[in-house]
Amino acid sequence: MSGSILYIHGFNSSPLSTKARQLEAVMQQLDLSEQLRVPALHHHPRQAIAQLETAIAELGAPLLVGSSLGGYYATHLAERHGLKALLINPAVAPHKLFDGYLGTQRNLYTDEAWELTHDHVDALAELEVPAPQDAARYQVWLQTADETLDYRQAERYYRACALRIQAGGDHSYQGFAEQLPALLAFAGIARGQYAALDFSVF
Repeated sequence: MSGSILYIHGFNSSPLSTKARQLEAVMQQLDLSEQLRVPALHHHPRQAIAQLETAIAELGAPLLVGSSLGGYYATHLAERHGLKALLINPAVAPHKLFDGYLGTQRNLYTDEAWELTHDHVDALAELEVPAPQDAARYQVWLQTADETLDYRQAERYYRACALRIQAGGDHSYQGFAEQLPALLAFAGIARGQYAALDFSVF
């Protein structure tokens, strides 16, 4: 489906995150809600990927929009299916970051408690792909003051892609709503459909 979008949230996040809600509100305003999926992902990578594969099948060839760990998932899926991906402060090789996090985790939005195990880490490692080389298919949006991930890792890994690096900001990506016109354009939604929208209100 041209103009369809699959939003992939990050670690211990949910469809209730600010970016997900802003994107949902804009798509609703444009009467395009049926072209957006924002699944509540299972904490285990294998189950999360299965959910995302189902959403891709439903949408056809969506733009994958991945935040943080969702950016890692999006990269794997974009490479597997030849899809376009827009990555927001994406995690690079997250399995290498999780050693200190094994044990009980809590979802920031649902308060669900779950155990992060070596099996989670192994499953993440299985999703690793070579650095993407296609600037036409990938946009990578980074903010330099990301307090969770070092943006320079993503800058190096995605250096062949279209990079948009903003000074400041944070891991949640400040000013996301104002950048949504660029996201909609990349998804293939005609500019005339959103030209009159005031994105500062979302």
